Amino acid sequence: MPHQPVRGTRLFTVTADTLVAVDFGPRTRRRPPGPYGRLFARPGTRAFTLANLLARLPMGMFSVSAVVMIAGTRGSYALAGAVTATGLAATALVAPWTARLVDRYGQARVAVPATLCAALGSLALVLCVHTGAPAWTLFAAYAATATTPNTGGMSRARWAHLLDGDPDALHTANSFEQSADELCFMLGPVLAAFLCGTFFPEAGTLVGVALLVTGILVFAAQRSTEPPPSGRTTTATPTSSRSPVRSPGMPPLLAVCLALGAVFGSTEVVTIAFADAQGHRTAAGFVLALQAAGSCAAGLLYGRFRFAGPAEDRYPWCVAAMTALLLLPLLAASLTGSLLLLSAALLIAGMATAPTMITNMTLVQRRTPDGRLNEGMTLAVTALLGGIACGSAAGGWAAEHLAPTAAYGVPVTAAAVALLIALTTPGAGEDGTGEQDSTDGGVKRG
Repeated sequence: MPHQPVRGTRLFTVTADTLVAVDFGPRTRRRPPGPYGRLFARPGTRAFTLANLLARLPMGMFSVSAVVMIAGTRGSYALAGAVTATGLAATALVAPWTARLVDRYGQARVAVPATLCAALGSLALVLCVHTGAPAWTLFAAYAATATTPNTGGMSRARWAHLLDGDPDALHTANSFEQSADELCFMLGPVLAAFLCGTFFPEAGTLVGVALLVTGILVFAAQRSTEPPPSGRTTTATPTSSRSPVRSPGMPPLLAVCLALGAVFGSTEVVTIAFADAQGHRTAAGFVLALQAAGSCAAGLLYGRFRFAGPAEDRYPWCVAAMTALLLLPLLAASLTGSLLLLSAALLIAGMATAPTMITNMTLVQRRTPDGRLNEGMTLAVTALLGGIACGSAAGGWAAEHLAPTAAYGVPVTAAAVALLIALTTPGAGEDGTGEQDSTDGGVKRG
């Protein structure tokens, strides 16, 4: 019995003077991987990324967990807010020094003991709350968590090391990392509130500690992708020994980060106040999660594009788009008073956040001296935290003394300040030397 040809194969027949190939059907062709597929096809990238995400998720849990835990047991939101503010201030002071040690001695040697110290601080806070210790012990315990390393910064430093000389791939990596930040700060508070409300007030902090320690230990074990410590591999030069704060073009970037932090902090407080005024305070977390979801989706999409010209040329446009879109929540709250329409407005407004932060972090990386990348990015995060604290205070004052609807003018004002700084700052070049970097390539889809 003759064999039947299989679809998708070719049958070769011989005639007197030629070899003929008869095609019985189309062959399956593999679709080339997209930019994210090519990014994670590199050896070791998936392992350190998953571990870092595990360690990064608690960053969105600890603050909410502490507030719920302290307010639930001590009956004072004022005390809970003061304790978390103290921890924020301590982190702003300690984090750059921790990052400098990470750059100098390596991620594994510094991040693990620093994380263990922070974990002990969180456990001490749980113990103090549970045993009814004096209030001052809560401040001391939470301040001890300031040694937590900048997990997102360490992940970005690994990408910068692995993708050195490939700006297109680094743009995709930075886009992914910003989207990961948004995802963690979207899921973290929801997870913390669920754990504290479903089980017991200390559950959110305890789970956060377990995730942080496990993630850092696994992350530090991925030694093949770890960037070399600057203290052992580079020779001291005037550029590398200079603090990132003093690098050309860096102070304006940090000033913009401070203003953007005020946007985030004020938006969070004002949204909670608006939802509370509408009688739906419990829905505030989901409304804010929509804003983070919009930013996460926009960040992943932004990473698929390549742009002509240097990043600093499109930086003011990103900030301008963010400022313009922040008018939508103000209009939705003022004109309609509808929480549903406000949610849609925040979802759209959030779509400008990730592109702005991605471009900002790209410029921070390129203007940071060699061997001090973790420190430079941590300074940017510190500026954001300081802005969040200021924005929270300003948004809370406006919501209480004016109205929650009018208070949405605070994030718009903060974004306008960021835009003014971005527009009036003379360019220093992406590499911090005054020379424009034109390696971004032409506009194309990945």
